[in-house]
Amino acid sequence: MAVDRGICRPNRAREFRSAIRGLVLVGLVHCSGRCGGELPELRRLPMARTRRRRRLDEYVERWIDQRPGLRPKTLSLYRWLLRAHVKSTAMGGTQLGKLTTPMVRQWRSERLDAGVSKITTAKAYRLVRAALNTAVDEDKIIPRNPVRVKGADKEDSPERPVLSVAQVFALAGAVPERYRVVILLTSFLSLRWGEASALTRADISDGAESVRVGKAMVEVTGLGLVVSRPKSRAGVRTLTVPEAIRPDILAHLEKYVDNRPDAYVFTGLRGNPLRRSNFTKNVNWKTATMSVGLAGIHIHDLRHAGNLWASKSGMSTKDLMSRMGHDDMRAALIYQRATDDAERRIASDLSQMAKDYRDGRSSA
Repeated sequence: MAVDRGICRPNRAREFRSAIRGLVLVGLVHCSGRCGGELPELRRLPMARTRRRRRLDEYVERWIDQRPGLRPKTLSLYRWLLRAHVKSTAMGGTQLGKLTTPMVRQWRSERLDAGVSKITTAKAYRLVRAALNTAVDEDKIIPRNPVRVKGADKEDSPERPVLSVAQVFALAGAVPERYRVVILLTSFLSLRWGEASALTRADISDGAESVRVGKAMVEVTGLGLVVSRPKSRAGVRTLTVPEAIRPDILAHLEKYVDNRPDAYVFTGLRGNPLRRSNFTKNVNWKTATMSVGLAGIHIHDLRHAGNLWASKSGMSTKDLMSRMGHDDMRAALIYQRATDDAERRIASDLSQMAKDYRDGRSSA
């Protein structure tokens, strides 16, 4: 919209001229060079001031809704973090344009003082930071992201114990036979729980030489169990099974798995897809772990152990990351799959470790 030059002459609109120049300085209008370069031509710009009045919780909620590629479990986590740790706080009701770093620091302090764990607080912090990065870089609502508290994004997760091959076999022997292979696969193939519980008969090759990982089972509040893609692109992979545990897998398939290609490898007692909560209940996880001296062990610790065993085989970082299905944004090469030879060497080394234990040549 252009300013009428007739009303902008010095003897008629000196105050108007000063006001418009002020708007030019803050970037709300654009000077086109007309009127001798002294007067601006107004153009329609995004209503930045109005948008900066939008509440933080409203903006983050819309930010989440506008990300259709999120995995169901991630989407559920984001919405829970928003509801429990942003909307319920004073910071959540603050206008974007008024949000400051001291406010963010105070919000974090109050979360921790209220007994919220450092891990959960860090997750909520990173969610808000990611949303406001969009407000700065894409939506141009605010000039700078105020979520800049040093160290607030760190979770500082406690170091987890590392299980030996002997301990894993002992644990596998302490759970009901129906779930013994769950222990072995999550350990020797470094599978995440969701990857293991989503396996079907078609994912396991004849002879159990390899396992294809292409999906994951996640439990979403309000939806129940949902089959989703793996946690990352690198999570789609085919793994060579150590020879020493192939007979265990074949015996499990024969006894507990239907012949249909889409039949789940691991199910509950009634044949339903296996929930983690049902698994821990059915195997009496606390009692089973205590019986072999592993009190406090989590199911994820089995994957952690497998990762460390594989690292002892002398493979390159790229090969190891491929086997783990790990995705690292700092290294684009992570998406390159390990060669078949490298995969076989890892499986062979793990198989030898298992054989040594069974033959009594090693207690490691």
